[in-house]
Amino acid sequence: MTDDQLDLVDWNYFEKSRAELGPGFIRILNYFREDGVKSLAQIETAMHEANAAALVLPAHTLKGEARMFGAEKLAEVAETIEATARSCVETHRFPDELVPDVVRLRKLFDSTVDLFDKATNPLLTRTRSQGAFGRKSAANNQSFGRI
Repeated sequence: MTDDQLDLVDWNYFEKSRAELGPGFIRILNYFREDGVKSLAQIETAMHEANAAALVLPAHTLKGEARMFGAEKLAEVAETIEATARSCVETHRFPDELVPDVVRLRKLFDSTVDLFDKATNPLLTRTRSQGAFGRKSAANNQSFGRI
């Protein structure tokens, strides 16, 4: 894991949420993934349609859900999009300056979800050095039981 990836998530907060949510944690984390995909699609559509008002709610939703799991970098970018869009709705202009943030939001979301998957799925954290069933471990004891 690179330093940039480590900075994406406040792991202490993530583990605190995991402990507080208990057995429902994985289910709620899956809701975050599903809702996040929908929010991203809505944000990207709003940008393509130049609709500042349509940016506000999905950015707000993504911000809140990201913070619930300690995904601070993702929440910060979503908050920037939300605040800028709210301001632009009031001033009747479209926030063209948000294009790089929207592009970054997609990358941050994908990276964050990958990190969450690695942290919660033991199959993704295993390495070949631990030995795959029937491979390396079997090759090391071939002389066992032989004369």
